[in-house]
Amino acid sequence: MANKKVLIIVPAYNEGANIQRTIQDLRSVTPEFDILVVDDGSADDTALKARAAGVVVTQLPFNLGIGGAVQTGFQYAQTHGYDIAVQFDGDGQHEAGYLNALIAPVAEGKMDIAVGSRFIHPDNTYKSSFVRRIGIHFFAHLISFLTQYQITDPTSGFRAFNRRVIAVFAEDYPSDFPEPESIVIASRYGLRLAEVPVEMRKRQGGVSSIRYFNTLYYMVKVTFAILLNMIKRKKERN
Repeated sequence: MANKKVLIIVPAYNEGANIQRTIQDLRSVTPEFDILVVDDGSADDTALKARAAGVVVTQLPFNLGIGGAVQTGFQYAQTHGYDIAVQFDGDGQHEAGYLNALIAPVAEGKMDIAVGSRFIHPDNTYKSSFVRRIGIHFFAHLISFLTQYQITDPTSGFRAFNRRVIAVFAEDYPSDFPEPESIVIASRYGLRLAEVPVEMRKRQGGVSSIRYFNTLYYMVKVTFAILLNMIKRKKERN
């Protein structure tokens, strides 16, 4: 990663139980990278604990959702001239030990986006709920069918992006449940994307913002958003 200016964007909503552990994990592996915690209107001490850990913190005035928090990170990365941005969730699920492997294809100019997939690692032991697995596999098949990409983990929030993508997503990024939809946006812009095998842990504390009761809403909403983006892509080509 020589001569590459790297920013790790950590979107966080009520992650007071996890944020310092997450920052420590990142620093133990890549102390040379900058870290930005985007506190998405948390009601707990997420921002206080992140600042105590010595990283830059941006506090949103109210909860915008994961998309708004990550886009804030892209805008910060663009303004401050970063070569690579990495999305790394604040809930303790991502393994910082895979950062260099994730960033490598982007830093080497082979890809514009690298997505960490928990489902292609040879030692995969990740287990999610049955309902969530249905959603993940549904979107994997839908996106692989609609785009040029072969996707196994469309909901992964462990991703690396180059300057071109930073500029695109600073302006055009989905707001609600962005991970699957942003892959389709990447396809619209003709960006090169590939998955990299990673391992993930179970959430270390706190509660996920995606619950069983809204899984159907999630699937319907994101499906419509994906199809709308495909329509936009078709219009742009005509």
